[in-house]
Amino acid sequence: MTDAVINLSNVSIFQKKNLVLAGVDLEIAAGEFVYLIGKTGSGKSSLLKTLYAELPTIDGQAQVCGFDLRTIKPAQIPFLRRKLGIVFQDFQLLEDRSVSENLAFVLKATGWREKDKINARIREVLEEVGLVAKTFKMPNQLSGGEQQRIAIARSLLNYPEIILADEPTGNLDPDTSNGIMRLLRRISESGQAVLMATHNYNLIHKFPSRIIKCEEGAIINSGNELN
Repeated sequence: MTDAVINLSNVSIFQKKNLVLAGVDLEIAAGEFVYLIGKTGSGKSSLLKTLYAELPTIDGQAQVCGFDLRTIKPAQIPFLRRKLGIVFQDFQLLEDRSVSENLAFVLKATGWREKDKINARIREVLEEVGLVAKTFKMPNQLSGGEQQRIAIARSLLNYPEIILADEPTGNLDPDTSNGIMRLLRRISESGQAVLMATHNYNLIHKFPSRIIKCEEGAIINSGNELN
């Protein structure tokens, strides 16, 4: 698959000195939507941390967005992460800044300098998540679903090739979760891959897609069906 944004072959994933997953083979193409499932402690978060180089890759072959995780230097990691959009369960918005200030903070930290371009990009991502009207609100003035949409907008700022979403609906009610899923599916249909770790099998039934399962120290590709 030449358009793979993630390509792992025979990779071992360690948490500290503990082997969490062995012999990991994983390929994700541009625009693909993939669920990552498995029990708590099965290695889902460790796999995601490996993909954004928080955990080192010490064997096998691992290419993510054109970067070789075996040989990546610390100075290159911020450039890898600009090609990844990362969305967490708990939003991680800066509570003392407005929505636009949260987004501007990320852009300035990743090298954007021109105010007009910063403001234009903020408007673009807020339009994408349907929250332009909330530009000047503080995080505590937003619902949980709105905060997660802002977190997704933040993940889109630097035109990532893939979104890594770690339980993005974990703190949300069912209706709000459905809205977040529709947004993430729309993002993947526009050409950005999405890898979403979740415990919510109702969402998988409602929005079926390819499933990867962490189980007994290995990754199982289980097609589009929950086993």
